[in-house]
Amino acid sequence: MSRARMRSGPIDAPGAGSGAVCHPEQCSRADDTRAPGMVAWAGQPGAESRGYRTLSATEAAVSERLASMTLDMSAMAAVSNLYRAAGAIRNHFERTVLAPYNLTWTGWVVLWVVWIWKEIEARHVAAEAGISKGTLTGVAGTLERRSLLRRCPHPDDARRVLMYLTPSGHQLVAELFSLFNQQEAQVVAPLSTNEVQVLAAALRKVVVGLEDGDDRRA
Repeated sequence: MSRARMRSGPIDAPGAGSGAVCHPEQCSRADDTRAPGMVAWAGQPGAESRGYRTLSATEAAVSERLASMTLDMSAMAAVSNLYRAAGAIRNHFERTVLAPYNLTWTGWVVLWVVWIWKEIEARHVAAEAGISKGTLTGVAGTLERRSLLRRCPHPDDARRVLMYLTPSGHQLVAELFSLFNQQEAQVVAPLSTNEVQVLAAALRKVVVGLEDGDDRRA
């Protein structure tokens, strides 16, 4: 995870967690009234027998639903797959490397952001982690009770809050970092070295483009 800014994926993003891979001509986003995660992962054994939707069935249903619309299917496929990939990666890390440390994805991202900046205002942590201030308050409270993080008033304005890691927090990040990176390598293992570099560059362009657009609207 060689980056100074790491954002958590959208928790309630449309399509997140449905698992099906979206192709440009047959985007697999469909209305689904079931709980997140009830749509089968492509190739998941026994999916149909449990009543889950397979990739092919989902694509066929969505193609039928969207047949009368004029849409940019490539854009839909890219964004939909990005949602699904973010949810899948988040779930993978929480099940594997984070579970033994009793950490959620959001908890880890908060630790990571504070570790990178050494001392940082709470509002900036929330922005970097891509979470609300209210969510950060709850997560920071949990980390503080575990003696991993500390909060203190800003010396120039008591209404502002600074965050920094405790020695235990630094030790945890140092211990977990290499394990986390091993899982990152596993996540991109199906891709070639060139594909990984192209993917990283393309996603960075998306983020920078959105940030530039937000700056222009501000």
